[in-house]
Amino acid sequence: MKRCVIVGGADINNYSLIREKLCTDDYVIFCDSGLKHMEQLQVKPGLIVGDFDSHENPNMDVETIVLPREKDDTDTVYAVKEAVKRGFDDFLLIGVIGARLDHTLGNVSILLYLNSIGKTGRIIDDYSEMEIVSHQPVYIHDEYPFFSLLNITGLAKGITITGSKYPLTDAEISCEYQYGISNEVLPGEKAAVSVKEGSLLLIRVRRE
Repeated sequence: MKRCVIVGGADINNYSLIREKLCTDDYVIFCDSGLKHMEQLQVKPGLIVGDFDSHENPNMDVETIVLPREKDDTDTVYAVKEAVKRGFDDFLLIGVIGARLDHTLGNVSILLYLNSIGKTGRIIDDYSEMEIVSHQPVYIHDEYPFFSLLNITGLAKGITITGSKYPLTDAEISCEYQYGISNEVLPGEKAAVSVKEGSLLLIRVRRE
């Protein structure tokens, strides 16, 4: 099935980099002020979702879900849940990391939600790519020279990292002590990360 791309309203500065990550058959949902990115991303929405408190409803000939302004779910969370209902299993979120730390953290937690229901998800911004490491090993190629592993829920156990400057074997990382920040992939190699119990947020950092 096609991948679902969710576009939020946080700033995007490097549109050409983000466009490289998009596929012609992606199903794209624009969330409210995420519509400001439509022209630069050069994609058309399959669905528009929002309460339109930060962007005018464009009234396009596209399916549009108008949400109430007082609600539990943000526009982005609603869009993800709607896409899950429609059967999508693979998600890419863009325009969801920005100046509003509260929205940023809330959007990162969407990756945990998707992982908890057996879906895959990634967030891409101008500097990095993020995903959850839990049941399956994840690999980092040296095109991403730096990477960090953060525990954002519970206790992660049995963490093993190979192919990196700072390897680990059967280690633990708690939310209270984040020592997995700013590791490095060894030149010419790929790092591998696995977790036996719990989950970690993997942040790959691009080469400048």
